[in-house]
Amino acid sequence: MQLQMDIPALHDFIASTFPQVQGDFFVDMLAPGRIAVQMQVGDQHLRPGGTISGPAMFALADVTIYLLILAHIGPKALAVTTSCNLDFMRKPAAGQPLVCDARLLKLGKSLAVSDALIHSAGQAGPVARASMTYAIPPA
Repeated sequence: MQLQMDIPALHDFIASTFPQVQGDFFVDMLAPGRIAVQMQVGDQHLRPGGTISGPAMFALADVTIYLLILAHIGPKALAVTTSCNLDFMRKPAAGQPLVCDARLLKLGKSLAVSDALIHSAGQAGPVARASMTYAIPPA
């Protein structure tokens, strides 16, 4: 699998296409078939009980896999999530950054399938696991 976009291109794409989340997600690593994205956790990501909310972890997984797919197909903003399964495994530490490591399992002409593990800084083991399928817009 050959990359069509590098880390700066992905950051520029997010800044221009989704300015509402600019500065929330940072690509730490990108390689063919792999990506790691970090999310700095703030008060807006917390829920009662002193933990990070499920929607915040979903957003991290979704953005991570979206960027992984775009890195391989180019800047196609209309690639969309068609299926998602998210397993919450451990309570993440509030106030600690989350990192999502994702793999591209299959990249077809119309669908892309990926999985991801979300880790909380300073905590052993993943806090969540995601499996997502994206529809790729026609050329």
